[in-house]
Amino acid sequence: MRDTAAPDVSFVIAAYNARETIGRAIDSALAQTGLAVEVVVVDDKSTDGTAELVRYFGDPRVRLIERQVNGGPAAARNLGIEAALGRWIAVLDSDDEILPERSTAMIAAAGRMDAQIVVDNLRVLKPGEPAVTMFAERNLQQMPAMSLADFIDSNVIFKSTYNFGYMKPMFEREFLNRHALRFDEGLRIGEDYLLLACALASGGRCAIEPKPGYVYHIREGSISRVLEPKHVEAMIEGDRRFVTRYDLDPQALQAQKRRSRSLKEAGAFLALVEEIKRGSVAGCLRVAIAQPRAVRHLKMPIAARMRRLMNFAGPAGRASS
Repeated sequence: MRDTAAPDVSFVIAAYNARETIGRAIDSALAQTGLAVEVVVVDDKSTDGTAELVRYFGDPRVRLIERQVNGGPAAARNLGIEAALGRWIAVLDSDDEILPERSTAMIAAAGRMDAQIVVDNLRVLKPGEPAVTMFAERNLQQMPAMSLADFIDSNVIFKSTYNFGYMKPMFEREFLNRHALRFDEGLRIGEDYLLLACALASGGRCAIEPKPGYVYHIREGSISRVLEPKHVEAMIEGDRRFVTRYDLDPQALQAQKRRSRSLKEAGAFLALVEEIKRGSVAGCLRVAIAQPRAVRHLKMPIAARMRRLMNFAGPAGRASS
């Protein structure tokens, strides 16, 4: 029997040098209506006083875990999941926030589908620009549940500006533990995608709440690193482990093949850009011969294509850990 004193939702926040924004994120989690929550903040060896701010936050529902070494967002979130007590686990980035009704709406959507996973729409805020909704609500209303094939196909590189990998799921904690599901600590980009893909491949039903409840902040200067070939290589290796671990249905397998091709193209495109920067004609030719499909991406200006790649990388491309 579940402890009735346990929270309904545990919000896990991985924080690295997030003093400027983490208060807003925590406040938004504590302001959830109609249920009991806790907030587990894992400070990933910040140097700006993030841990001190959280330590003296003044609310017993907020717990702080301090890492002694920086291990990246996946490792920090895994520590938070291990410490969480709630029936549901929700990941919240330290520079984002959520709307007050989000959790109750998502849990209700999960209940209607008897789902162990639930995702919702996002509101995107960029300085000086009006807020926009990431996905058209009418489109999400037409798909009350998301299949593994839907999710993988959305995460084919260059296919669209935003993909379902941006969605911040809530997971039943018991489901995560029963299937030994955690973030892949070998990834610094794409770990969000892989966890949800694994949860779906493990038989989890994923409900969709079409209204936006998660507020995704795009801050000036928030991209802390450039997507590099090594990041793509790590994602390819992560996908290889994923395919080895799970038997995919035919639709998901076809979607995975498209994603795998796109990852190889992305890696070749990044290598081609590096050769262009070096002014190496021989290097460009080597890449073009090995991956001729990468050359077609030069039809779009390199800067625009790089922005599309960073959009694909998603929130993990921002300053987090």
